Amino acid sequence: MLQPREAETTTLSLRDPPPVETVNAEGRSPFVLCCEHAGRAVPERLRGLGVGPADMARHIASDVGAEGLSRRLCALLDAPLVLQRYSRLVVDCNRPFAAPDCFLALSDGTPVPGNRGITDQERRRRFEEIHQPFHQALAALLDRRTEQAAHSTLVAVHSFTPRLAGGAERPWHLGALSNRDGRFAARFLQTFRFQNPGLNAAHNEPYLVDDLTDYTIPVHGEGRGIPHLLIEIRNDLLGDAAGQHRWARLLAAALVAAQGKDAKDG
Repeated sequence: MLQPREAETTTLSLRDPPPVETVNAEGRSPFVLCCEHAGRAVPERLRGLGVGPADMARHIASDVGAEGLSRRLCALLDAPLVLQRYSRLVVDCNRPFAAPDCFLALSDGTPVPGNRGITDQERRRRFEEIHQPFHQALAALLDRRTEQAAHSTLVAVHSFTPRLAGGAERPWHLGALSNRDGRFAARFLQTFRFQNPGLNAAHNEPYLVDDLTDYTIPVHGEGRGIPHLLIEIRNDLLGDAAGQHRWARLLAAALVAAQGKDAKDG
């Protein structure tokens, strides 16, 4: 029998899966991939957060298609990949603790009852047990590559919904996001547009990267001074395996070409 919530001292139980999965850790690619919003798992003790299955299948719970895309890109590039297995509704692993949307009680118009009125202690447990292990795994991977004198270009893989509730249509197929250091994002975007002139690709759409709304790029990309990029793909293009395969090929081609241009310019 589960203990009463107020008596619980951890978010995760022994029956819950670990929060992080690392794929192809010894991959020889210069790219290191991560997917902060890959999974939809919810710790058993949180009782589904009060969110129904239909809503858990939506973009509010995970980046739809991003896990499949990441795994295919990992295989094409021979790149290491770090995946988060828990839903962003439990804790958003691409937000700092202080961000208002790190623990959402309302996501794109959908109530999240399990996040309503949670205590600071509960927030910290989720952050420490789920958010931090993901970033510790990514940091350890990057540290090891540095020790091995292996070049690393960090690529965070995300997807976005074509339209938020009450919002305008989002026409972009791809967004290439960066903040303080946009050099690799600019090279990638230039290359992608050249290779795919029929697709709508833009810089910093449909989101911006900054220190409050993001965690991975500021901490692991900018903080280490390594080339980096956050990629957003519209999720209606990733709804099946065929779409994920297609976009993995498109991204791999542009990433490799942009990396080659970086080496040549350097």
